[in-house]
Amino acid sequence: MKLQRMNRRALTLGALAVSGALALTACGSDDTSKAGDSSASSTAQAGSIKCDDAKGQLLADGSSAQKNAIDAWVKQFTQACGVQVNYKGSGSGAGITAFTQGQVAFAGSDSALKPEEVTASKSVCSGGQGIDLPMVGGPIAVGFNVPNVDKLVLDAPTLAKIFNGKITNWNDEAIKKLNPDAKLPSLKIQAFHRSEDSGTTDNFTKYLIASAKSDWPYEGGKAWQAKGGQAASGSSGIAQQVKQTSGAIGYMELSYAKDGINPVSIDTGASAPVDATVENATKAISDAKVVGTGKDLALKLNYATKADGAYPITLVTYEIACDKGNKAETLAATKAFLSYIASEDGQKVLSDNDYAPIPADIIAKVRTTIDGLS
Repeated sequence: MKLQRMNRRALTLGALAVSGALALTACGSDDTSKAGDSSASSTAQAGSIKCDDAKGQLLADGSSAQKNAIDAWVKQFTQACGVQVNYKGSGSGAGITAFTQGQVAFAGSDSALKPEEVTASKSVCSGGQGIDLPMVGGPIAVGFNVPNVDKLVLDAPTLAKIFNGKITNWNDEAIKKLNPDAKLPSLKIQAFHRSEDSGTTDNFTKYLIASAKSDWPYEGGKAWQAKGGQAASGSSGIAQQVKQTSGAIGYMELSYAKDGINPVSIDTGASAPVDATVENATKAISDAKVVGTGKDLALKLNYATKADGAYPITLVTYEIACDKGNKAETLAATKAFLSYIASEDGQKVLSDNDYAPIPADIIAKVRTTIDGLS
C-alpha cells in the first residue's frame, strides 16, 4: 500500500512539473483515460477528486439503472484515490436489504426508503438512520423490437393495456391510431418486466398509475404485480431480451436502450409526442419537490406532466447511507466517493452516459449533507 501511495504521489509530482495544473491536495492519477479523452482533461478530472483519508475497499449494491453511471465514476475515483468500489447492481430491493443488514457501505435505490426500511436501518446506523441522497436522474426508456418499425408512439392507456395483457398484437387498433403511418405487423407482443424487486418497476408503474389508473388497477411498488408477460433480471436483462426477441417491448434505463433497441415516444397530451432523452427527462425532474424530512432528501416526481418536451417516465436514483453511525473503516471512503459523484465534475459524467444530472438546487443540498456524514 505504501508503495502504491508513493507511486501515485510520484505521478502527481511529475504531472505538476510538466503542466503545473494539478492541485497539491490530489491523490494522483495513473492517467488511464478513455479513448478520445485528452491527457489534460483526464488529469484535471482526476486531480479534482478529493480523496482525503479514503482507503481500502467499498462494497455497495442496488439499482441496476445507475450501474453504467457507477462504473464510469468508479473508474475515475479508483484512478485518483486507489480505493476499489465493488458495486453489484443487483436491483433496488436487494440493495436496500443489503444496506439494512449491514452488508454494504451504501446502497443505490430508484425508490426512496419506506418508513419500515428507515426503522430497519437504525440497527446498522449507530445513533442515526439511513437517508436518501438523490444522485442520478434519467428517463426510463420503453424499448421495442418490431420488424420494419423504427419509430413508435404510445400513450399511457395503451402502454398499460400492453403490459397488463389487454393488447396482445402489434397491429391492434389502439396502436394503429397512434401510429397511422407505421407498417405495423400482425405479430404477437412479447412484454418483458423485471423479475426482481426493482425501483425502475416502481417508477414505471407510478407513471401508469398517475396517467392511466383505470387501465392499471394495481397499487404499484418494486414488485411486478400484473399477470402475464415475461420476466428478466436487471435493466441489462430486459435490454437483452428486447434486442433478441421479435415483437418485444420492455422498460429499462435509457443507457441500456442501444444496439438496435428503439425507445417509444410518449403521447402525454402535450403539443407533440415526447422522446426519451436526457434533456426531456431533466425538464420533468426539474419539477420535483423535496419531500424528505431532516437530512433525508427524497423527491416527489410529477409523472402526469403534460408540459411540452417533458418526458414523464423518469426516475431518480438515491444513494442510501447512514447520516450517523457509519462504520469507521469505510466512512472516509464513503464520504470521498459520494462527494465526488455529487460534485460538478461527477455530475458531468452523467450527461456523457445518457443520464440526467440532478438539478443544481437539489444537488447543492446533497453535497452539504454528505459533508456532515459521520
